[in-house]
Amino acid sequence: MSGRQRAIVIGGSMSGLLAARVLTDHFKEVLLFDRDVFSQRIEFRRGVPQGQHAHALLSSGRQVLDGLFPGFRDELVGQGAIRAEYLKVRWFDNGVYHTKFDGLEGLLVSRPRLEAHVRNRVSTRANLSVKTTHDVDSLVFDGTRVTGVVVVGSPGGAIETVTADLVVDATGRGSQSPIWLDRAGFPRPKEEAVRVGLGYTTRIYRRAADHLNGDLVMICPSAPPHRRGGVAIAMEGDRWMVTLFGMLGDHPPTDPEGFLSFAKTLPAPDIHALISTAEPMTDPVPFKFPQSTRRHYERIERFPEGYLVFGDAFCSFNPIYGQGMSSAALQAAELEKCLTAGDASLAQRFFKAASAVVDAPWTMAVGGDLRYQEVEGERSGMVKFVNWYIGKLHIAAAGDPKVALAFHRVANLLDPPPSLMQPSMALRILQGNLRRSTAPN
Repeated sequence: MSGRQRAIVIGGSMSGLLAARVLTDHFKEVLLFDRDVFSQRIEFRRGVPQGQHAHALLSSGRQVLDGLFPGFRDELVGQGAIRAEYLKVRWFDNGVYHTKFDGLEGLLVSRPRLEAHVRNRVSTRANLSVKTTHDVDSLVFDGTRVTGVVVVGSPGGAIETVTADLVVDATGRGSQSPIWLDRAGFPRPKEEAVRVGLGYTTRIYRRAADHLNGDLVMICPSAPPHRRGGVAIAMEGDRWMVTLFGMLGDHPPTDPEGFLSFAKTLPAPDIHALISTAEPMTDPVPFKFPQSTRRHYERIERFPEGYLVFGDAFCSFNPIYGQGMSSAALQAAELEKCLTAGDASLAQRFFKAASAVVDAPWTMAVGGDLRYQEVEGERSGMVKFVNWYIGKLHIAAAGDPKVALAFHRVANLLDPPPSLMQPSMALRILQGNLRRSTAPN
């Protein structure tokens, strides 16, 4: 413990909170700095603009949170979060509805309530101090090691240097790490960017028990030639969070009439039917996401000791796939393993592990985006084959609950994507497509 006196986390959203939770088990003191103010109320905050929109806590992420915070799921359910078996989920993809299946459960909760509960649980750690309205201006280096940060208090506040044995950047997509590394003479990470031109608009509605015939989720992903999609997710307080989105600049309007008209153009009618009669509780709110970005820190041969990059600062996904929070949770699990194994080559070991975590969701998201010819990127023969194969999978999932379950286990980051191509699964997908092709019109 002599070399683990103090750790600093930059950024107090989900990634930073999860990193801080892990660090409290390994350091005598953990300081978390965030430029925002954390309200005691459950509300959207300025530092998380995407928090006003639909979020997914995948089953893999929820399992990590249950491990980090025993009783986590039941506590959230006690606050109004909804346990939703996939028998209550509608999924429309590639022109078909997936058949309902058993064996998988989701937890439906708004981002503000989820983040607030994680923050409250982390705050009970006696060795954690949360410093709000504090902005980290730069890193402090001693040769090849990061030894602390320069912190600026609230506007007009004091500037101070805070030392640490480990600093973790969890500031999200706007991370300054590449700039800080460059200024100190270290290589910048190579960036892989996929421009998707995504825009989405969200409106909250009052939820009644008979909406969607009692189902709790409706998901209609975009798929070529359609650029539009949407989700309706039940959440605490008898509310629906309805998010409509469009790729490549085809963004949903923010006026109520335009929002409703946009919903009518989705490939499936369910969301439009829902919001045509449901009572709106908020005005439509927009958000734009220009590109997915993966920073390859695992490829940097010369990286400073005492420093890590975490969460969206490491890899930022197209949010329509709902992978961000669960990817951060899985990275937290890997950080725990790396710290338990010791301090030697910590950054290299963690970046390698984190890269393995993001490989599958990144490949799935980018592969899905590359179905659109306007999205720039390499379309290898494997990418084309996988997209064709997944299209056939969706058709088979319309009548085969085992195929549907297998797909959603992969989508929830519980199973690796190659599991969908095992011979027994490929046979089921073939049979499902043959049945459809021979069915009477």
